[in-house]
Amino acid sequence: MQQSFWQKITLMTSFMLITGCSQSISDYKEMTPELKLDRFFMGSGRAYGVMHNWRGQQGDRFVADLCGEWQQGQGDLYEVFYFSDGRVQQRHWQLTQGADGSITGTAGDVVGEANGQLAGNSLYWQYVLRIPYDGDTLDVTVKDWLHLVDEKNVINRSTLHKFGFKVGELTLSIQQLDANADCTALKQQVAEIAAD
Repeated sequence: MQQSFWQKITLMTSFMLITGCSQSISDYKEMTPELKLDRFFMGSGRAYGVMHNWRGQQGDRFVADLCGEWQQGQGDLYEVFYFSDGRVQQRHWQLTQGADGSITGTAGDVVGEANGQLAGNSLYWQYVLRIPYDGDTLDVTVKDWLHLVDEKNVINRSTLHKFGFKVGELTLSIQQLDANADCTALKQQVAEIAAD
């Protein structure tokens, strides 16, 4: 029995939805310019971000100062976030970039280790972030995509998940300002905020 035109369309659409919903870091291996964290996150940078809740509504906005130091594939990335509600937070990433493009990292508010992979102009990595929530803390899984637009600019899209459900989304732009900048002042600021 011959399928009708609409049955074929329905089957094709279902197939596309099933097979087209996921992406792999290997999809980007031919894309340029090549993203290398020890180049892009070297020296000073600035980020601008917006959080959206699970409904897609805009929430917190922030500006962040960044500064990175690298030696032989080992890096320290210092970040200070200034939120629209007046909060100031810090993060100190300790990163390792392998010759095969693998990335691992730890930070004070990351549970365990972050793991990811570079390919072409992109990085995908995943980790569990402990965030302040309603007077306590909440652990959420972060799925993080970074795409290098040009040598000085990255677009970062993160989705936050709890119990397998998306609970938030973060979009930010990151710009490298000065690859030769000294990180001493920001490193000290990060330490002071962490000590409070």
